[in-house]
Amino acid sequence: VCLFRTIASLHSYDRAFDVGTEVVVSQKKCRTWVAQTRLAEFLKEHRTPVRNSNSEVSAKMTFGEAAAIHLRNLDDNPSLKPRTRHYWRQRLAALLKSWLGLNETETRKITPNDCKTWASGYGKKTSPTNYNNTAAILRHVLNVAIEAGVIYSNPAAALKRAAIRGKEIALPSSDKFNALVAEMRVGHIRYSLNCADFALGLAATGMRKGEASALEWRDVDFESGEIVVRGDVETGTKNWELRRVPLIPDALALLQRMRSERSDEPLSAKVFRVRESQKALDRACKKVGTDRITHHDLRHLFATRCIESGVDIPTVSRWLGHKDGGALCMKTYGHFRQFHSLTQARRVCFCLAG
Repeated sequence: VCLFRTIASLHSYDRAFDVGTEVVVSQKKCRTWVAQTRLAEFLKEHRTPVRNSNSEVSAKMTFGEAAAIHLRNLDDNPSLKPRTRHYWRQRLAALLKSWLGLNETETRKITPNDCKTWASGYGKKTSPTNYNNTAAILRHVLNVAIEAGVIYSNPAAALKRAAIRGKEIALPSSDKFNALVAEMRVGHIRYSLNCADFALGLAATGMRKGEASALEWRDVDFESGEIVVRGDVETGTKNWELRRVPLIPDALALLQRMRSERSDEPLSAKVFRVRESQKALDRACKKVGTDRITHHDLRHLFATRCIESGVDIPTVSRWLGHKDGGALCMKTYGHFRQFHSLTQARRVCFCLAG
């Protein structure tokens, strides 16, 4: 590939060879020393990556070789959680399965048209989120080849993101949720009461499932009426930061009751005795006659109830552990806030005559 095209009217030009490719640098209407300086800068920019790379990098680097380097980079990144690394491996596996022969293809032979052909087919078979992230791993791997000096541009750079349709959140009313919890308590399984407490705990605190599973009695401050959310011992919370969440009355009553029943447990004991309660939730939803909800839906339920009760969105966002100042919360729950606002507006009356 020639980075600079020549034309017949050139007065003078220099040639350089980069990874076996002839590159012509025009000096038309330029002083010789200017052209030489630009040529030197070009050689420094495009040859240094190859000279600094290790022995595994060559002009014939395959996509599989670039992918192996990218995966090692993910493993060496301490800011990534194990689940994040696992997810990107899943996306890479999906990419290789949907693009036959890609793993053995030399990166320099992958064209923008190849990428567009793959994207056109894969985008019709999967969700927008999966498509976007699979296309992202394609770009990330090809960037490895760019950094190694094997290719000069990313053939997947022009792939457009698919529009993500917002998920409709179907949450139970307060009465339905209370009926759900009651049904879970009288369930016919060994840990019915513990499953009900876990579900109620998620809905009353807004914690993620993993955060609630890791909660210990030492993290519950009954005097100040708040809990410290630390997350998993090894991986912490989703954003690596602990947060303090005030206990709404329902959460405080739940934890006080649980603590009174298990007052002999050490502070290092887990608050909840189960790590999930999805089967019990599914069974109760069918019994009560409401739409199926997941553990994460209970987090949505907490946020929704808070907003409907008049708590401002930035505050709810902090309770949930978001770090965007409320942007995601507004995008997800903004319509609830508007509905609540319109409902409250109907209560305002000046009682004007006429």
